[in-house]
Amino acid sequence: MAKNDSRNLNVTIRSQDDRSSDVVLSMSTIFHMLGKYFLPWIIISVMAAVLLLGVSTVSTLHRKPPLTALVSFTYNGIEKGLDPAGRTFDVNTLKNTTVLESTLTELGKDLDSIEDIRENITIEGIIPSDAIDKLTTYKSVMDTAVNGSLSAAQAVLDVSWYPTQFKVRFDYAGAGFGKNDGVQILNTMLDNYRDYFYTQYGYNANLGVAVSAVNYSDYDYTEAVDLFKTSLTTLEKYVKELADHETVRYRSVATGRTFNDLYQAVKAVETIDLDVLSSKIFVNNLTKDKQESINYYTYRMEDLEREQKSLTEVLDSIEASIKSYQKDTIVVMQGTDGNSATLSQSSEEYDKLLERKLNVATDLAEAKRSYAYYEARKKALESSKNVTDEQKESLEKEFEALNTKLTDLVDVINATAEEYYETVEYANAYNVLVPAVNSASNTISDIVKHAFFMILVVEALIFVIYIAVSFIKAIKCDYKKPALVTGDPDDDDDDDEDEELPEVIEEIASEEEKNSSKPAGNADSKKNKNRRK
Repeated sequence: MAKNDSRNLNVTIRSQDDRSSDVVLSMSTIFHMLGKYFLPWIIISVMAAVLLLGVSTVSTLHRKPPLTALVSFTYNGIEKGLDPAGRTFDVNTLKNTTVLESTLTELGKDLDSIEDIRENITIEGIIPSDAIDKLTTYKSVMDTAVNGSLSAAQAVLDVSWYPTQFKVRFDYAGAGFGKNDGVQILNTMLDNYRDYFYTQYGYNANLGVAVSAVNYSDYDYTEAVDLFKTSLTTLEKYVKELADHETVRYRSVATGRTFNDLYQAVKAVETIDLDVLSSKIFVNNLTKDKQESINYYTYRMEDLEREQKSLTEVLDSIEASIKSYQKDTIVVMQGTDGNSATLSQSSEEYDKLLERKLNVATDLAEAKRSYAYYEARKKALESSKNVTDEQKESLEKEFEALNTKLTDLVDVINATAEEYYETVEYANAYNVLVPAVNSASNTISDIVKHAFFMILVVEALIFVIYIAVSFIKAIKCDYKKPALVTGDPDDDDDDDEDEELPEVIEEIASEEEKNSSKPAGNADSKKNKNRRK
């Protein structure tokens, strides 16, 4: 019974005009046609996929797609679009001339190609989808805000998103390089930027060239003392800022020093070594040129007088601002339900004014101290005698020893600060998340990505054609059944050789044969009876 039920599951395609042209479409015929053309469909699909992969391979190798790398920045301020120094961050510093020059030098490439490389490197910020949704929501709020709600909507829209991850693309072919060289250049550039980042925003950003090596022998003794004093003061402030800023009491692995240790070392050189040397010069009135030193002190005193006057005016202005400044502001908000809320907002500007006052007061005190020192030195020189050669020789040896101590101290501070910025402060400030690669798997991945959409479309089209052809063939096959039963003379016998008739047609034909044989039997019996008679 199950077999007969399956065999008799049909779909009737009926003509509204002519009932005699109705077609009964058997599901068994449809599945028969699907099976008949299944193998050709598989073969054609595989051949099409292979052909498209071949075309994609040739196209990809000829097209030379750009290399891609992914970098990220994670430090305080990058989420606001700022660099570690508080200025607007420019991600294009990744491909600045200094970094490219060091990269090409390291790889032994011609420096003339720097501009070609720069022009073929593009950097694109990556914004997460959730951030895009938020920004879209804010825009919708702004569009629907009217009248009194506009100010509230504007406050909501006062939100910006700055990317922290960036995609770096390098068109190595456009820059005139092969893929291997392109990978080396891009990855080396990204690695070298790490050193550039630490140099820009680490110890060198503050230390700068203030304590760079200076030939003290080119100056008079008093001027040389000032040079050393300036360098030591710069070191002292710098190390003091680091000691106050870091909270983990960092101790360098390379130097074994903390920033407080270095601060005390700088103070010791300044208050012991330099002061002893200064006292010898001051007590003995040692100078290479007496009149030149007196003129120098006179100039320094006049300059310090101007500086004191300027600092005093600035300090008075800051103090006046502090007195008139309202530190806290009270904001009363009225809600739609008639209730009000009172908020107290503390002002950061007041704290900045206090900090600025402290800095200016410190500079003013230093200017007054220096003025007193130069004034005393000038008076001493005016009443001094000439310097002997023995005194000059001894003094220059002490200067040389002081210069050696200062140089060693700068090296230790640089090494400690560099290690601190790289391992603590900016340990994860800059990272290369995904470097550029040149591998067979990467090339195959590019080929597959390039061919995927084409293969998907072509395979879908081939599948539709396969289904359509099978269905049409099934209709043609079942459409011939009424013609066979009624003896339609317009039927084409050539198509019957390729089609298999269902068992229903065979049963109908056998029943007709049986029925046609019965009248013949009756005629024979009548003839026999007549013969007997």
